[in-house]
Amino acid sequence: MILTVTLNAALDITYRLPRLRPHGTNRVTEVSERPGGKGLNVARVLASLGHRTVATGFAGGGTGEALRALLADTGVTDALVPVGGASRRTVAVVDEAGGDTTQLNEPGPTVSPAEWDAFLGTYRELLGGARAVALCGSLPPGVPVDVYARLTRAARTAGVPVLLDTSGEPLRRGLAARPDLAKPNADELAALTGSTEPLRAARDARRRGAHAVAASLGPDGMLAVTADGVWQAAPPQRIAGNPTGAGDSAVAGLLSGLVEDLPWPERLSRAVALSTATVRAPAAGEFDVATYEELLTRVVVTDHPSAA
Repeated sequence: MILTVTLNAALDITYRLPRLRPHGTNRVTEVSERPGGKGLNVARVLASLGHRTVATGFAGGGTGEALRALLADTGVTDALVPVGGASRRTVAVVDEAGGDTTQLNEPGPTVSPAEWDAFLGTYRELLGGARAVALCGSLPPGVPVDVYARLTRAARTAGVPVLLDTSGEPLRRGLAARPDLAKPNADELAALTGSTEPLRAARDARRRGAHAVAASLGPDGMLAVTADGVWQAAPPQRIAGNPTGAGDSAVAGLLSGLVEDLPWPERLSRAVALSTATVRAPAAGEFDVATYEELLTRVVVTDHPSAA
């Protein structure tokens, strides 16, 4: 099975409206709710791809109950640890006329030392049956900033490959624990390294400890810097829609490719096709199957002549 960790799980709410009018009254035409947070989005896409997936992290309060009820219908095994505080909500406001999405993210519940210890026990137990683990997203209050470094070291001790997808100080500290793969986006790479040139920044991130770095470049695809080479993958065309969760679908593509032992170009093709197909889906953690299947063989993967 594949294990995903979402320490700051959320109830994702998507509002669709014909046109967003700032400072005015907006009438919503469609509302959808999904279990969310980066790791849960990854888990849902993995389950859709046919992989047995277990999701852990924290969930609490009425919001936590709602997201767990929704998670039960996705094919993902729920191993979330209960907390006393209420899980957060995220709200995506989709402007269908302009094609833009405005995201509002709550901070999440404060995690007590006892709740953190309960999670660590669950995590170590789940590692025993995992083929890979994804550590994803922001941290709720009360969780140590070096948490992803600790969880990476625990997974490596258990012989389980680790994919890290976070930002800021948790990313910097997590890289030092040598995850098998880090998946920042271009902005996160720039904040980490000070470089806005993706190849240079990805190489810098790899020197900080990651065995490989796959950088999301938004509509331009993905760049991978690995010990085996450097590749860039791009979709054949840009697709309009809601980009929320596109990066999480890319993580699912990379992680499924890892456990299936696919060559890097095939992993990147899958990741970019899934990411692009997610733009066509109504909410994060989902992808348009027809778009994915149509794009999978059309993603352009370029082999960089320079060494990693």
